Amino acid sequence: MTLRTILVPVTAIVVFCLLWELLVWANGWPNYVMASPSDLPPAYARYSELFIVMGWQTLWRTVVGLILAIVFGVLLGMIMGFSRLMRDALYPLLVGFNAIPKATLVPIIALLFVGQHNFNTVMIAFLISFFPIAVSVSIGLSTLEPEYRDILRSLGASKTTIFWKIALPKTLPEFFGALKVAVTLAFIGTNLMEIVSPHGRGLGALFDSGKTNSDYPLMFAVLIALALMGIVLYYVVVFLEKVFAGWAERSPSY
Repeated sequence: MTLRTILVPVTAIVVFCLLWELLVWANGWPNYVMASPSDLPPAYARYSELFIVMGWQTLWRTVVGLILAIVFGVLLGMIMGFSRLMRDALYPLLVGFNAIPKATLVPIIALLFVGQHNFNTVMIAFLISFFPIAVSVSIGLSTLEPEYRDILRSLGASKTTIFWKIALPKTLPEFFGALKVAVTLAFIGTNLMEIVSPHGRGLGALFDSGKTNSDYPLMFAVLIALALMGIVLYYVVVFLEKVFAGWAERSPSY
């Protein structure tokens, strides 16, 4: 990892915070209208224990939902990628399901599994994030050049060998690209359940508490904490991409 890969994102975040602070100062907004970055450290200090406890609750349920989405999305993508019939049958169902606002599913799941707060939250994170993974794997496998398969079959390679040696490596760039999107979607799903169906757990519940008490610095502190968690998880995916699919990365020409 070069200094540039660290310095550029950090600089962008600092510039964003300065512009945010300047915007609040220029408009003369009090913190009960629009909190500024300088209002956030006191909120973190005051509610530090809650941020640690509820942040962990949000993080582990998001990660579990994302892992389930990866497993299910890859399996579903393999089914659609290797079978034209299943692809034609499942794509309309997936598109239709993905078009449904997930906020409308929150009360349905909450009623189906009353009291199962962790399960409900993980389920929403899973439901909102598996779609891009399934589609990317399906596209990667369905566009596999038939010449490769024909050559390997003529050499006596089995379908399993073709999958592991050709199909799987080819889909890795698309898979990790979709996983970067799925990471943010999983956090959205987790917080939807925590806010729409409150049960006193997670950063979504802390945000709801700030809204109820008109504590705007706390609300913005929660939003920034969620953003930072998403950034960290995103860079975990970037690291895994470099490990497993670094060969697909093209160096810039400049």
